[in-house]
Amino acid sequence: MFKLFISIAALISFVTVAQADSVGFRTVGIGGEGPRPLNVSLWYPSADTGLKSKVGETPAFIGVSVIRHAKPSAGAHPLVVLSHGYGGTWRNLSWLAEDLVSRGYAVAAPDHPGTTHFNRDPRQAAMLWERPHDLSRVIEALEEDPKLAGAIDPQRVAAIGHSLGGWSVTALAGARFDPDLLAKACTSYAQSRSCTVDDLGLSAPRLRQDMRDPRIRAFVSLDLGMAQGFTTESLADITIPALLIGAGTNIGDLPAEKETGWLGKKLPATSTQTHIIPDAMHFSFLQLCKPGAAAMIEAEDPGDGIVCRDGGDRSRDAIHTEVSGMVTEFLDRAMPPR
Repeated sequence: MFKLFISIAALISFVTVAQADSVGFRTVGIGGEGPRPLNVSLWYPSADTGLKSKVGETPAFIGVSVIRHAKPSAGAHPLVVLSHGYGGTWRNLSWLAEDLVSRGYAVAAPDHPGTTHFNRDPRQAAMLWERPHDLSRVIEALEEDPKLAGAIDPQRVAAIGHSLGGWSVTALAGARFDPDLLAKACTSYAQSRSCTVDDLGLSAPRLRQDMRDPRIRAFVSLDLGMAQGFTTESLADITIPALLIGAGTNIGDLPAEKETGWLGKKLPATSTQTHIIPDAMHFSFLQLCKPGAAAMIEAEDPGDGIVCRDGGDRSRDAIHTEVSGMVTEFLDRAMPPR
């Protein structure tokens, strides 16, 4: 009888795993006829079975397994939009997208024109206020067309960003930016990359505009920059839940306490969680590097091998596990199923 029970339990476990949603994936274009077309990657739950392939795979970085052009699962999914950092791509947070889909989320990540690896147009880069707007356009497109990533639950939409993407999602949540505040902070922190990047149009008056999207119900910042350019009044008025994660090992920029930590002190304490991971570096939030990738990148572009370095004895995979656990727990609590 005991053996029969074990066999039934094993069968149930197998069926549960077999019926678990796969990760569907597709890319779409938004606004192709407009002045700022977006290339958007979508991950979403799918009941389809079939041939899996890797996306986000490069000679240096490990990708994730998906079923391309799969049919989205039935039902309304919570949505997370991802924003990459300066010079990054949609690939950077693909590891987190995979984990979120396993918990029922649909995930969308645009390449931000002007500040992506694929498009370094200085004119687009100087329109920094368009970055939060890019995310709003993606949300709108997915809400209007459920064939892309499935039906979207409009009450469960969140945003996650790394580095300049962290700045973007904070603005999307309602933070107002004042270029004069950042210029003042830069007199004390002149070594910061945020103060030396000259193609972001950081003095543009349009950066002062309200970039808030009321559909956002929670946001996550991963080692953001330029935090001290946000007005303290606007930060105090943000009421949606916030999770701020910083990298504790500095790479020559402002320490996390002056960016992530500063932001955490200005947001409402009752709705904000702040974590500094001691052995994480700024690039620990990118996808996993392949063996030998750091040396290969360093040989091609001296100094860039740092993107595969972390700040301690733990692997990047272990750091990702910690970050993913914090993010999914936060989102599940901030936007519980209805």
